[in-house]
Amino acid sequence: MADQDNPEGLREIERVIASAVIFSSDGYVLMGQKDPARGGVYSDAWHIPGGGIEEGETLPEAAARETRQETGLDIAADKFIPVPIIGSGATVKTLESGERVWCRMQFNRFEVHLDGSASELVKQTEPGDDLVELRWIPPEELADIKQISGGKEFFAEAGYIKAS
Repeated sequence: MADQDNPEGLREIERVIASAVIFSSDGYVLMGQKDPARGGVYSDAWHIPGGGIEEGETLPEAAARETRQETGLDIAADKFIPVPIIGSGATVKTLESGERVWCRMQFNRFEVHLDGSASELVKQTEPGDDLVELRWIPPEELADIKQISGGKEFFAEAGYIKAS
């Protein structure tokens, strides 16, 4: 995980994150990359779709909304199966205003299994919101791609990849 100690003494914010591990019928995982010019966190690494919950939203509703906004996939919230691994992390985040803050995050992840192979589903996905690229990653490549801090550890702990 990123350093939890706010080394620059920035203003701190806390975010509860809801994310989705989306599997195609042939076992590929949908991942995206953010636009580094738009700020945010982890813009130079692959990650599963997700983001902060909004007031009044449940975690599955937030995961469904973020999935729709970032990938174009419209999946009902009741299809999101909770993964019993809650993660945490902290890193510098650049807000839309340009202010840099220290962002402490709680990661809540959900698993979704879609009908259709990755080659079929790629036609139904389009990067949106703050993502500029989407890719269906074969399971054997998950350990080798550059992921967000703690991403590979999560995939190993959840049993999606072998621990390295």
